[in-house]
Amino acid sequence: MGSPHLRWKIVGRETLVEAVRSLRAAGKKVVFTNGCFDLLHVGHVRYLQEARELGDALVVGVNSDASVRRLKGRGRPLTPARERAEILAALACVDFVTIFGAATPLRLIRAVQPDVLVKGGDWAVDAIVGREAVEGRGGKVVAIPFVKGRSTTGMIARITGAGA
Repeated sequence: MGSPHLRWKIVGRETLVEAVRSLRAAGKKVVFTNGCFDLLHVGHVRYLQEARELGDALVVGVNSDASVRRLKGRGRPLTPARERAEILAALACVDFVTIFGAATPLRLIRAVQPDVLVKGGDWAVDAIVGREAVEGRGGKVVAIPFVKGRSTTGMIARITGAGA
């Protein structure tokens, strides 16, 4: 799977939970976010950089291909999950990437127990999946504003001419 130096960043759930335990034991604050990240664009990069600034380590949960299809419909994802994970792992602001197949990341969030849970500005804080689990253990939930005019759906519409 891709570059050997990125492999250690792309982990399964058990390895991730153990890594987070080690980080927390060292006094580090763990930030978690999730998404499809189908076509990485400047909005994603800025969002991930802002998320990373909220703690010492950023964990990104990536929707599996089947999960993206359920959320976005036929024809998606454009990029397979393993490749999306590798692209995200190549970013300096991302410490760990894991792929999840559930409809929501709730089980993953409960397993990771992040100190900070982050989603994009299209989510109201009280609607963010995992909010109760994170706040219930004293963590914080943050919605980071979108970069105006930047979205994967908008990019696809421009490329296909559907939005023209």
